[in-house]
Amino acid sequence: MADKQGLDELRGAIDALDEEILERINRRLELAREIGRRKQELGLKTFNSARESQVLERLGRLNPGPLADAALRQIFKEIMAASRELQSRHRIAFLGPEASFTHLAALSHFGGAVACLPFAGVAEIFQAVEKGRCHYGLVPVENSIEGAVTHTQDLLFNSSLKICGEHYQGISHDLLATEKLELESIRTVYSHPQALAQCRQWLKENLPGAVLSECGSTAEAARRVAARQGSSAAIAGSAAAELYGLATIAEKIEDLPGNTTRFLVLGPEDSPPSGRDKTTILFVTPHQPGALHHVLTPMAEAGVNMVKLESRPVKNRRWSYFFIADFEGHRQEEKVAGMLKAMEELCPFIKILGSYPRGA
Repeated sequence: MADKQGLDELRGAIDALDEEILERINRRLELAREIGRRKQELGLKTFNSARESQVLERLGRLNPGPLADAALRQIFKEIMAASRELQSRHRIAFLGPEASFTHLAALSHFGGAVACLPFAGVAEIFQAVEKGRCHYGLVPVENSIEGAVTHTQDLLFNSSLKICGEHYQGISHDLLATEKLELESIRTVYSHPQALAQCRQWLKENLPGAVLSECGSTAEAARRVAARQGSSAAIAGSAAAELYGLATIAEKIEDLPGNTTRFLVLGPEDSPPSGRDKTTILFVTPHQPGALHHVLTPMAEAGVNMVKLESRPVKNRRWSYFFIADFEGHRQEEKVAGMLKAMEELCPFIKILGSYPRGA
């Protein structure tokens, strides 16, 4: 009886704490609502990724445990999402349908309170944000196994949108079907081209005779298989299996562990400085020997750390290329601004795609 009484006392203490937490969360939301009113008076946008990043970084430093940092981030992202939605309802464009990895990344980055709108392709996401149908869009830009998503890079060349955030999403692929099929009976496998590539070796060893059919997203592949009967399967995530009522034939079939996709958050403006930023630029070099070295010299002289450099062909010019570079720092920082000005004088074309808080 003493043990039962002690348990009841602990549960009573938790109930009292829950009431206090609820009261304080609602107090926080009231303050956020007032901030929203003042932002509106000042003509400021509601979503400030730099401010949200600073809040999460500060709380991470203050956290003594046992609450895990990942759990802390997710809890406060949801609180901030609820606060943001009190100020203004946001629409987020993602590569659909529901339960795609882009959808999961959007919910993780913005919180579950936002309105997520599915689109069939990356180009449609760009158009939805450019035309004001959505406030922001989330698009995949690179994968830790397969590298760059070149279609996204090409769209950035002509788009007026800015990169205002980035999000890293862990990716794990399962083989799904309408029922528990034997591998030998599977004739067709549907999925996004990147997912098929990330599972290439597993498919070669386990389904060498299957036809691989590309879809716009992993969730679209799952939805397509759910509408069929028989010998087809999809490569998608566990969330898609749950949403579309599919059975899991094999789990974690990606060829390499730690599979991660980087997503870009696109909007009409980039982010103000957060103190922990990254900037992405796109540029074209002159057609002369040593041009790339010459153009990147101001970066080295400024002591700016470049974290990524890739080239892509210019679509309307044969044998012409543009470069995309990511580097640490914000375009408003003095040394970065000076470096960019020096690069502009050396490049026939340069475009600042945006400065934004570095993803966790």
